[in-house]
Amino acid sequence: MSLIRKEIDDFSVNAFVEDDFKTITKEDILGKWSVFFFYPADFTFICPTELEDLANKYDEFKSADCEIYSVSCDSHYVHKAWHDVSKTIQKIHFPMLADPNGAVAKSFDVLIDEDGVAERASFIVNPEGKIVAYEVIADNVGRNADELLRRVQACRFVAEHGDQVCPAKWQPGASTLKPEKDLVGKI
Repeated sequence: MSLIRKEIDDFSVNAFVEDDFKTITKEDILGKWSVFFFYPADFTFICPTELEDLANKYDEFKSADCEIYSVSCDSHYVHKAWHDVSKTIQKIHFPMLADPNGAVAKSFDVLIDEDGVAERASFIVNPEGKIVAYEVIADNVGRNADELLRRVQACRFVAEHGDQVCPAKWQPGASTLKPEKDLVGKI
């Protein structure tokens, strides 16, 4: 079953952000674009490489009016401990959501019940709180922040320009397509 256009469930979780603990709720994410970036666990191998990649692109996500929320089934205390000992994780300035009971992962349908961890999954959520793009990939393959940013930018563009669509490899400023009868068979 597709999750496209599904409104995300209400949630309220602890988070580690900017060397502090905060509570993040669904209300906090409404009104701007969001990326929910699920990963299996802190203190692992692929996960820190992905989070560092996101941290290096964070300003570009913010420029696209998009907040990143990394999510694992670890507690906010574990996020802080990881941050305190890892130079890689110290680069992160986006909220690291704690989901120790797996409720958020379960609501996005990415909880692996028997392991108590989230799948490696990324969700783009529009300002109304609806999922507009997502991917779930094998645990042993890392994701690319450049492609995720491109997707956020494309989703924002088509939301703002409803009569146009973004072709493969579209980048901001590039040509788009306007679906119409005369275009059929000419691409």
